[in-house]
Amino acid sequence: MRKRLVLMIAVSCIAFFVSAQTESKDAKAKAILAQVSKKYRSYDVVKTEFTFVLDNQQAKIKETQQGILFVKANANKYKVEMTGQDLISDGKSQWTYLKDDKEVQVSDIDNSEDAINPAKIFTIYEKGFKYLYTGETRSGGKVYQMIDLSPNDTKRSFFKIRLSIDKVAKQIANVVIFDKNGNKYTYHIKTFTPNVKVPETTFAFDAKKYPGVEVVDLR
Repeated sequence: MRKRLVLMIAVSCIAFFVSAQTESKDAKAKAILAQVSKKYRSYDVVKTEFTFVLDNQQAKIKETQQGILFVKANANKYKVEMTGQDLISDGKSQWTYLKDDKEVQVSDIDNSEDAINPAKIFTIYEKGFKYLYTGETRSGGKVYQMIDLSPNDTKRSFFKIRLSIDKVAKQIANVVIFDKNGNKYTYHIKTFTPNVKVPETTFAFDAKKYPGVEVVDLR
């Protein structure tokens, strides 16, 4: 149950990324994000390997999970593979496969602004945020451009998202979300492979390939 909770938090973080284009007048940040978006949207299917960390120093909680994400850059399709659970969508339905329980839950895609939608992880700057370019930092021989996002809606559970963007590759390398309960969620992209060749069946769950799986239809 704990692993499931961590995964859902991870996916929720991805949902926050979905709604993050800003309406600030920071010209530097706007130019950087425009370059990132243009490059990303030139791809078909992108594969990333990532590390997700949940950290709350006050509560003495620190949990880490590794995962793989396949996403169709210009469509609402994705597959997230993490320990104990997969999340898959063909753009209309979403399947949550609980491996240990041999259960898959099927639901309709929620297209609202705050919806959990990993398909848009790399277009995090579409709307609903103010942004601020805060400078450059160096790590591992690379230069990263730092941009802070703050939600226009102050009622949201988080108050800041910090992006690290690879200056040369023009790709998002790291995302840190700070919420009002003292939690810090870090999504670190370890590898980014554009235009990978995968069958269309990657973005759908075929119960026939999983003997004994229980299908729970929540639609």
